[in-house]
Amino acid sequence: MGRPWFVRSETAHPAPDPPQRVCFFFNAQIHQLFHALPVAIELSRDPGFAVDVLAATEDHIALARDMATARGAGSIRFRRCGGAWLEALTRISGASIPPKIAVLLSAARQLRRYDAIVVPERTSLLLKRLGLCKARFIHTCHGAGDRAVGYDRRIAHFDFVLLAGEKQRHRMLAEGLIREGHYAITGYSKFDLTRPVASAERLFPEKRPIVLYNPHFSPRLSSWPTMGEDIIRQFAQDDRFNLIVAPHIRLFDNRRRRAAMEKRLADLARMPHVHIDLGSRASVDMRYVHMASLYLGDVSSQVYEYLARPRPCLFLNGHRADWQEDRSYGHWRYGPVLETAQGIVDQAAAAIESHAAYAAAQQQGLSRTFDHGSEGAGVCAARAVAQYLDAERQSTSRRKDRRVPLELAHG
Repeated sequence: MGRPWFVRSETAHPAPDPPQRVCFFFNAQIHQLFHALPVAIELSRDPGFAVDVLAATEDHIALARDMATARGAGSIRFRRCGGAWLEALTRISGASIPPKIAVLLSAARQLRRYDAIVVPERTSLLLKRLGLCKARFIHTCHGAGDRAVGYDRRIAHFDFVLLAGEKQRHRMLAEGLIREGHYAITGYSKFDLTRPVASAERLFPEKRPIVLYNPHFSPRLSSWPTMGEDIIRQFAQDDRFNLIVAPHIRLFDNRRRRAAMEKRLADLARMPHVHIDLGSRASVDMRYVHMASLYLGDVSSQVYEYLARPRPCLFLNGHRADWQEDRSYGHWRYGPVLETAQGIVDQAAAAIESHAAYAAAQQQGLSRTFDHGSEGAGVCAARAVAQYLDAERQSTSRRKDRRVPLELAHG
């Protein structure tokens, strides 16, 4: 066997330096765990780093522990920020997580002790304004889609950025969001934690092609407000397909709205070929993506997770976008685009039949979106983070040495 990945060179740790303290901080819904925790798991195996996971809720901690245990992680401390007052805010808001700003205020003191803070979202950059100026902020991104939101100007304020592939690298360089020496292409670490599971038979009594309907959460971009319920009803009345309805987890993040919609859709959910999941763990761990024969959606970056194994797609322009020349809709080249939901079941069947016409575009888009190295993305990302932080430590040490007065340096 070769050396472990974290033995980066014979002189990587020439002296017994104390481990660098790295916090993986989760300040949003649980789906973002999948985009950073694989890096924490791999980094936890390197004795040069002490890894903590700090999260907003007990649900985050439970899921993170399960992931780490399943992957045989090294030593990781799991800690929750805040207390009863954050729980009260969560209950009042009705959301699955407390307000982000409240979490940041609560976590700021705990986070001061770390050399680096790794986050899959951007709001946590506000911690710099709360006095966390010494810690290195590392961004893992969350998703590898085409929309402009994935190329937020705030990314430029991170010290180091982990990228899924060449598409992100090219666009972020062009827009001045990253700079040489402060990013790495490491692949898509979520793939490390998600594998196909043979559980479709537990969802549906009859074996049929499975359509995954995955509407986005934004009212401005989602097919749900204008088409969602109509789509479900059409599939419910036609048994050619099994249908999984699994919106982006943020669409029904509010517990009261989710309960109201589950009640509204209850009759449809009881149909043997319709499965509706408005926000469970299963809706974010890619199990539905692996099962599907057809992706039906609008603008979610989840389409790229589905296309890791190219298959038919069908897109819904429920918000009347003028999309043909807009690179934020680059993924709409991977299947037919519908302006209405009329005859959606027939359209789904036609999209499956016409898949060959889109296969080349899918393969090209996939190769630009994800780097597929010989190692897992989590390993590549952890190595990149370790090398960056080691170099930063050495650079800081050299600067301190240069500031030592000459008489002390030779005394």
